[in-house]
Order: sequence, then structure tokens, then C-alpha cells
Amino acid sequence: MSTSVILLTREGAAAIRAGTGWGFVTTRTSDADGVGVVIAVSDGRGFPRPVGIVDRLHYLNVGDAKQNCTWHRVAADVNHWWLHCSAKRGVIAFDEFAGMIPGFRQPGGVTYLAITHAPDLDERHRQWATPEFAAWRVTPAGVLPLDLEVQREKAGTALLESHWPVGIVGAARFLVVGLGSIGGAAALALATAGAGTLDLVDPDRLRWHNLPRHVCGARHVGRMKAEAIRADLELLRPDTKVNAYGHDVVEDADHIRDLLPDVDVIVCAADGVAPRRVVSHLARRAGKPAILSCVLADGAYGDVVRLWPWPHHGCLTCRTEALADAGGLLPDLHADAGYGSAGHPMTAVGSDLHLVGQFAAKFAVATHLQGKGQHDQRFAGEHAVLALRPEPGWAAPYDLIRAGEVRWHSATPPRAGCSTCGPA
Repeated sequence: MSTSVILLTREGAAAIRAGTGWGFVTTRTSDADGVGVVIAVSDGRGFPRPVGIVDRLHYLNVGDAKQNCTWHRVAADVNHWWLHCSAKRGVIAFDEFAGMIPGFRQPGGVTYLAITHAPDLDERHRQWATPEFAAWRVTPAGVLPLDLEVQREKAGTALLESHWPVGIVGAARFLVVGLGSIGGAAALALATAGAGTLDLVDPDRLRWHNLPRHVCGARHVGRMKAEAIRADLELLRPDTKVNAYGHDVVEDADHIRDLLPDVDVIVCAADGVAPRRVVSHLARRAGKPAILSCVLADGAYGDVVRLWPWPHHGCLTCRTEALADAGGLLPDLHADAGYGSAGHPMTAVGSDLHLVGQFAAKFAVATHLQGKGQHDQRFAGEHAVLALRPEPGWAAPYDLIRAGEVRWHSATPPRAGCSTCGPA
């Protein structure tokens, strides 16, 4: 396969901009993928300056390097020709192309690549979306446009600044307790939203039976789940700082408490009643909002609750007891069912669990933004029930009948004598 797309890094673009008019370009290509990357740029016949991809795991970091390309500074109309030929699948005769670029060399009997740089785009060319850089395949039969991917000056979620409160989310710190299928998806979604710092807490290791539903792959089997997620996020979302801890939220509650002063929002996706109640208690005492998420009834429903540390909002235990008094389904009985164990295997599919985790992450980010005055992030209630694979006959508030349905419920006030909601 011939090269059909060229990658030009920020450093490569800067080297060409700083050049005096032309130079040689060294590329490394993957013939199987039809892609090449610029790894060195010279100014004229000077010494090539390395400008390759810095990601050490990138697949184009291996292979043969070839000095099969030149770059040239050109008038804006040359790159507008690239735009026109790309749209029309057109070819420019070599003599016509060379006439627009003084000193352009004849291809002889070979094919080579050329990059043209048009630094002086006027308003007319900008309206036409004429590119600053363009790539060409030069052959004896003519010159054809090539796809050129130029790395932008901004990277990651910074690209979303005009549409998303990048600064507010980037300054936020989220604690995720439980890095199973739901928690792992929540951590990934938080990083994708632009979270500045994630503290990940889970005492368990990733095992083979986790793989059908977990966001991590087989290369992490045997690793602590928090460390596995941290390693993946380091590659996927390097703008997010990730700290991994092997703490058990119940047995190591004192260590969790030490993390909370710097945390903005807590997300709990841990299995079992005890971890959820401990998180509820610690969050209340620390004055931090918490989002608790799980699946119920063998994966039939997702359950996501927000707990505010406010006087008129009760803790998780207060909410559970209020449901019991109303004759509703007790979520704690299902959250403590031991899903994923040999005795009670998890029957929910990974995509449903990931949906619950992503919903919890959205709830957490919205909670932080709401506290910062972003009122477009208000949710319809404090307790969401998501129908994943609903079954008839379940008691309220889990009596949904259509997959994808979401039902919202309001907060529960504190109950008299509650040890979590009462004075410390």
C-alpha cells in the first residue's frame, strides 16, 4: 500500500515555519497502514532536526527512515490548489506545479513526497479553509494531493475550551472507590471529561473472569485494578493526573479520610453494603458530595444516588430506611449480593455496567460544575434508576418496564438519631 496520509507533529510544523524557504524531510512509514510520519526536518541543506512523535509506544516509532520528501514555502494559491484537487480527485501536471514553486526538482523516474507551507493566508483563503500545510505525491505523470494530518497546538480536552468549562473540570479532583466494571468505566469517563486529578481506590486485582466486562484488557491480569486503570489512563489521557491506592475502604477508612480534604467529589462503585455506607459516612463528615452507583437485580437496573452533605439531605442509610418504610425494594440487599463471585456470577453485560459508570461520572462532573455556578448542569433529581434489562413485578422505585428508561427521585431527609447525619 502506498502512503496515503502523512503525520506532521507540532515540532515538525514549527521547524518548517522557522525555515528560510525549503528543506529536506525525513519520514518513517508503515506500508501496511499506508501512513507516514515526519521525523526530521532540515532548513535548506542543513542538518536535519528531529521532530518525530514523542509517544514511545506509537507504532510509527519503529521502521526504516527515508529522506524521500522536501518542503517548500509557497504562495497561498498553491495550497488552495491542494484543496481543489482533493475535492475533485484531480492531478496537476508536473510542469504546471513546478512553475508555482521556484527550484522544485524533477522527479526523474521515481516518486517522492512534498510538503508545501503557505504562511500568508489572507481572509479570502481562510474563508475557503485553505490549509497552511499541504502534502503532495510527486510523480513523472503528475502531482497528486495527499492527506496531511497536522498536530494542533492544543491537545487533549484543551481543544474543547470554547464548548466546555475545561479550566473548572481540569482543576477538580475526584475520588473513585471501587474499580470494577462500573468504577473503571467511571474513571475513564471522568478523565475524558477533563478531570485534573483522579484518586483511584480498590484492594482487588484484575482477574481473567473480570475481562468480559472490565475496561482493562488481558495484559493487566494479576495487576491491582487501580494500577491497571492508572496505566491505561496514562496513555489515553495524559492530561489527567492519576493516583492509585490499594486501600480497602472499610478496613483502611483512616487512609481514605486523609485523602478527602483535597477531593471535590467522591464516586463510589464498590460492591457491598459496608463499603457504600462507609463512603456515605466519610463523605458526610468531610463535607463532600458523593455519587454512589451499582446494579441491582442481576443487572436489571442501574442505581445512581447523589448524597449532598447538607442538613436537609439524608445519608445512604436514611434513604434505604425510607425506601423500606415505603414498601420499596431494598437496594442494599442487591448491592451486597456478591456479584462476580462463583456463588453469584454477574449476569449484566459490560456495556450496561459501563453505561452506569459513565452516568455516575456525568453526575459527579455535573455536581462539581453546579457548585461552581454552571447551572446548565442541574439534574432532574438526586436518585436515578436506569432500566437496563427490566423485569416485571419489581417494587417501586424499580418498577420500570422499558429498557433505557430513567426515573428520577428526590432526596431523602435525615432520620432522627442517624449517626452519620447527626452531630459528630
